[in-house]
Amino acid sequence: MIGSGILVMNKPQGFTSFDVIGKLRGILKMKRLGHTGTLDPMATGVLPVLIGTAARACDILPDETKAYRAAFQLGTVTDTQDSSGRVLETHPFDVSEEALRAVLPQFLGEIQQIPPMYSAVQVGGKRLYELAREGKEIERPARTVTVSELTLEAYDRASGRGTLAIDCGKGTYVRTILHDIGGVLGCGCMMTALERTKACGFTLADAHSFDEVQQAADAGVPESLVIPTDRLFLSLPAVTLNETQTRLYRNGVLLALSRLRALPEGTRFRIYSAEQSFLGLADADRAHNCLRIYKNL
Repeated sequence: MIGSGILVMNKPQGFTSFDVIGKLRGILKMKRLGHTGTLDPMATGVLPVLIGTAARACDILPDETKAYRAAFQLGTVTDTQDSSGRVLETHPFDVSEEALRAVLPQFLGEIQQIPPMYSAVQVGGKRLYELAREGKEIERPARTVTVSELTLEAYDRASGRGTLAIDCGKGTYVRTILHDIGGVLGCGCMMTALERTKACGFTLADAHSFDEVQQAADAGVPESLVIPTDRLFLSLPAVTLNETQTRLYRNGVLLALSRLRALPEGTRFRIYSAEQSFLGLADADRAHNCLRIYKNL
């Protein structure tokens, strides 16, 4: 029986994030699975899946930065901002590599981004893609997103095709960045491929295919692919309890901070039992001199 933890998947093209969960439920014969962030069907790459009690961590992940490799085509604008959509405009292009590199700094740091109509963002209780499929386009408020790296990895001036490496924060639409770059250049741009190379601190080197998961399940060792839940929270300081404290903590008793030896600086901690089992997260309430359970994992 597989326990709790993280199974990092290399999502294939054509699958939604929910499709991945559905297929894994069939392979692993378990229902309690959750993913850490939606990937469009066109996208491939890193999709961490939370198993068992680790699914409780979906909304408290401390590292929500992601990295992508995105391919693009200048000269074309579509309704989805990628090559899966309906072409709205085509324009001639003759953009030098220097001119392309020159506009990239405009999309670094904290930027304002209008979510695309074909997205899962909710406006007035309805998802934008539902409205888009009805042929509607509504005004969307711009949102602040963070782009920490934007690097041109390859570019061919004659074809207008190239590849960008992008590091960004939660809620960033990579295809919108490319669409907006095309707007600044005056020729339009659409995304033609997207691979997520990093998410929640995991990379493609950690990721597995469906075939690998199926083989491990057939061999009776699916847990060999599962990463311990606490790896999600390595940025937080660790506290190890003694046997008595472990028993009290598991029973929901507040522990006095003054009785915890060598308590690190900080307000939130990874908590381990006397047997070095990861128990979850807890907060230091210094005003009341106690350790409060934040989330059992």
